[in-house]
Amino acid sequence: MTRETINVEVAYALPEKQVIRALNVDVGTTIGEAIVQSGIMMDFPELELENAKVGIFGKVAPMTKVLSEGDRVEIYRPLIADPKEVRRKRAAAGKEMKKGTSSNEK
Repeated sequence: MTRETINVEVAYALPEKQVIRALNVDVGTTIGEAIVQSGIMMDFPELELENAKVGIFGKVAPMTKVLSEGDRVEIYRPLIADPKEVRRKRAAAGKEMKKGTSSNEK
């Protein structure tokens, strides 16, 4: 009896290095199992998989999600800054600029 398999990819990137591994895994393989099978942890020993967020094609998913043919598993890096706080600061800076430019107009 032959085992059914599917083709998937596992991806992780740092600003200076990125790796995408193509894998052929058994049907029923989970995200976590595919990451381990990919060996990607050997390239990024500092990666703490138990704390990492993961997903498929940009959509966050649990490590226990079963993969489908053609899925790309992505391991996400932690955010350096809170996106809401960055937008808030940018909006505040924009208001200050508008105030400054409008007072100089005729």
